[in-house]
Amino acid sequence: MTRTPLTDLDEVQLLDTTLRDGEQMPGVSLSPGEKVDIARELDAAGVHLVEAGSACTSEGEREAIRRVADEGLSATVTSFARGVKRDVDSALDCGVDGVNLVVPASDKHVETKVGSTRDEVVETTVELVEYAKDHGLWVEVLGEDGSRADLDYLERLLGAGLDAGADRICYCDTVGAADPERTAAVVSRLADLGPTSLHTHDDLGFGLANVHAGLKAGADTVHGTVLGVGERAGNVALEEVAIALGESYDVDTADLSRLYRLCRTVSEATGVALPPNKAVCGANAFAHESGIHTDGTLKDGTMYEPYPPETVGRERRLVLGKHAGRAGVKAALAEHDVAVDDDELREVVDRVKELGERGKRVTDADLLAVADDVRGRERERHVELVDLSATSGGNLPTASVRLRVGDDERVASGTGAGPVDAGLEAVRTALAGDEHESGSDGVTFELDSYHVDAITGGTDAVVTVEVDLSRGDRSVSVSASDADITRASVVGMVDGLDRLLAAEADAADAEPGVVADD
Repeated sequence: MTRTPLTDLDEVQLLDTTLRDGEQMPGVSLSPGEKVDIARELDAAGVHLVEAGSACTSEGEREAIRRVADEGLSATVTSFARGVKRDVDSALDCGVDGVNLVVPASDKHVETKVGSTRDEVVETTVELVEYAKDHGLWVEVLGEDGSRADLDYLERLLGAGLDAGADRICYCDTVGAADPERTAAVVSRLADLGPTSLHTHDDLGFGLANVHAGLKAGADTVHGTVLGVGERAGNVALEEVAIALGESYDVDTADLSRLYRLCRTVSEATGVALPPNKAVCGANAFAHESGIHTDGTLKDGTMYEPYPPETVGRERRLVLGKHAGRAGVKAALAEHDVAVDDDELREVVDRVKELGERGKRVTDADLLAVADDVRGRERERHVELVDLSATSGGNLPTASVRLRVGDDERVASGTGAGPVDAGLEAVRTALAGDEHESGSDGVTFELDSYHVDAITGGTDAVVTVEVDLSRGDRSVSVSASDADITRASVVGMVDGLDRLLAAEADAADAEPGVVADD
């Protein structure tokens, strides 16, 4: 494709504010340890600047910022600071490399929010920039609500900051009110003053469009958050900025291959689920169900994908449902080392479509059960749930399980953050030390994903639990439904593990002397 260059830059710097602006999302509160974990992932991905938090918030926040600052990251670590001296002092106390000095820019903020005047704000900004620079800090001056500010005043304010020694200035669309045309007009003026950053929100759905408009107008750095977490409709998503600039304009920002891992880390820490249709990290971003699409993708990965999933650390998935075709079903069976002839394949496809017509997601376990039935094979279970009990009262949720493993029964209990977590631990304990045939210490597995949907209403709602499990290079998806979420979860995990062990046994029978790795 022939594209119009977006910018003359070979690299655009990223400033991540997940740990500060992202944490302003209702319901999100990161512990110091979680902030450190996210900061490490950001640094590993090559993000240039990490805003670790707002040092003026509390002693607990300052401790978290100190821990990030002490990590020895390659990234520049900064703290948010309001236009008051004590905020700069708090940042200095945390040992950060710099401050993001936020001062009011629009009259609404100058007069109504802080009860000041334009002249006073300019004077204070100059004093604070000089103070911060005298103390060895990197300084960025952000004009809050700059997209709605008088442009002549915004230019005067941020220009004064640069003259006082600030390293850069930032265009802030604080409430996501600007369109790309306004962004381009403002940034083109600011970029003539000096190095300019972009801080955009997505309230009008213009977050990424405004980033592109600002870069085209002369900006060189983008503020963003992983997954777009943040107040109201959120900030521009850092991973979307990175992939769009890299794939469409050949502009470097970060290590794209680490984006998915970064998104997973933030999702787990914040509790913000990955939307299935989300670019880069959504479950459906590289999933194909339609027979036509699946067939085309199997022949040429670029047929229905703008870039390979490996670019962002992902893998392609073939999803089975009512739109499935012969090529997709055959490929899915091959992933589990199941071979069928043409007549059997036709029957399997028909049954998969029938399941899909009922609105059911056809998991790997469903597919393999259908294939066994079509081929007239009775499946011998390797692991089966015999009994389960769980309690969640008190301070320590507990679960116990009785499993049939081959000809033996195993009983074990576990504790966890909740009854589902306790049930998982009980299953792991019951299987430990049980893999006699391979001579290893036990049957181990990884729970790669866990998803719950309520499929009926009311207090007696039935839930469907979908889990993805893996052992070594084998993986399987399984679903289970029950009014008891703990039972559905444990049944799903046990059934998935049973399928994985069956696949390994089949492979071992096919290749004598070869044992599947854990």
